Amino acid sequence: MQPAENGSPQAPLLELRGIGKTFGPRGYFGRGPRVVAARDVSFQVDRGQAVALVGESGSGKSTLARLVLRLDPPDGGEIRLDGLDMLAREPRQASLAYRRRVQMVFQDPFGSLNPAHTVGHHLARPLLRHRRVTKGEVRGRVAELLRTVELEPAEEFADRHPYELSGGQRQRVAIARALAVEPDLLVADEPTSMLDVSIRMGILNLLMRLKRERQLAILLITHDLASARYLADRVLVLYRGRVVEDGASDALVQDPKHPYTRALLASIAEVGGIVPTALRPVESAGAQAEVGCPFASRCPAAFDPCRTTEPAPRDVDGRRVRCHLYPANAPASAH
Repeated sequence: MQPAENGSPQAPLLELRGIGKTFGPRGYFGRGPRVVAARDVSFQVDRGQAVALVGESGSGKSTLARLVLRLDPPDGGEIRLDGLDMLAREPRQASLAYRRRVQMVFQDPFGSLNPAHTVGHHLARPLLRHRRVTKGEVRGRVAELLRTVELEPAEEFADRHPYELSGGQRQRVAIARALAVEPDLLVADEPTSMLDVSIRMGILNLLMRLKRERQLAILLITHDLASARYLADRVLVLYRGRVVEDGASDALVQDPKHPYTRALLASIAEVGGIVPTALRPVESAGAQAEVGCPFASRCPAAFDPCRTTEPAPRDVDGRRVRCHLYPANAPASAH
């Protein structure tokens, strides 16, 4: 896979710098609160690396995915591909070339495929739209894609309709469709959350193999820290649009630093001696604090500075953590 025109092969494949996104009042009368979906978010994804964005519903995970996919414009910041500022180069909308390099696997394998068309039709469309094959080569390439995602006999699956497949098989078709244009980055939005527990591991193993064999970069959107730890090299924990902790997946899960990360882990299982504790419910959007740490009202360790000053990220054991519990004399470096 080649870097973009005039791009640098030494630069990260994808880099976000200071990305922000706020949704204002909606409705006929323009009433309602402003919602900060992303604030000063910076991270990078290298080739062959998986990075997971983890957090509760409303934390900003899916918004960041839409920003990376260029489906929504950010309020500010940079989205760089191979070192090139794509917002500056393509200010109005993403080019076909960008969409080829950055592909999406949606959460719902039932809603992402049209039941009126065959599996072969779904895979042929991107192949022809992006001119990856000639019309005479389509059938063979479709079969090859189906074998890649372990759907065999491939010729038989190509002639089936989505309603004839199981949920896991449909998600494999969705992955094959994304792979058809030979992307550099796969954005996977909760790819296993709507599947039976018994088949989730198969999808994660498929993504792991693609990452290893094809040097495919993956941005995994999930609420499940267990899945994030299994697939991702790094995990970014999001809370109300802020990255509150960022580090290597094993280290972050085994020794979480931010109280919110600890609460997320405690809410799913006892991990590394962490005793499960109750996590207070998320306040309504209108009750969000205007000052201080956004997690302060739910944090069992909150003290006065948490309620008056939003913490800046700082380095803690090789991780970036936004929390007043740690000294502020060591500003975090960008990763």
